[in-house]
Amino acid sequence: MKPFILASGSVIRAEMLRNAGVPLETIVARVDEGSIKSALLSEGAPARDIADALAEMKARRVASKNPEALVLGADQVLVCEGKLFDKPDTIDAARTQLRTLRGKTHELLSATVIVEDGAPVWRHIGRAQLMMRPFSDAFLENYLQTHAEDLFTTVGAYKLEANGSQLFTRVQGDYFSVLGLPLLEILGFLRTRGICQE
Repeated sequence: MKPFILASGSVIRAEMLRNAGVPLETIVARVDEGSIKSALLSEGAPARDIADALAEMKARRVASKNPEALVLGADQVLVCEGKLFDKPDTIDAARTQLRTLRGKTHELLSATVIVEDGAPVWRHIGRAQLMMRPFSDAFLENYLQTHAEDLFTTVGAYKLEANGSQLFTRVQGDYFSVLGLPLLEILGFLRTRGICQE
């Protein structure tokens, strides 16, 4: 059985796979996501293609140094009214982003690519639509102050599996994709390679 590597530093992605019984190693993929995203946006690439390209780039980067392994790269993008959102890097950016998303539906696209022997052998994009409730400014300020650790690690400035659930009235689509990995589809592929039991 080949070793399986998650090309990500995401704690929740690794935790989901480990909780499902997948033996894995994690290695952070060092790629310039901002430059790649900017180049693709300037070419008019759709959000799904951007997520897919970033996931593939991460998997290839780690696979180039670990040619004996199956390597999973992942990326998630958030789209609202045609605009792509990045992870906020300050409280003010998180405030602005959440105000923009408030009362609207946005889509999360979670792209995953598995590379083997230097080439992609499997890819999938999980989708979910989330309706954010029209919360008050007072709620927003309290959320920003009490959940600061959650704001900068996710593209939406929330963790649905934690108190970020209070931001929403409806979620449609794959729950695992909201968390960052289309887990069931990944497990299905890993069964074909003997990493998970049939």
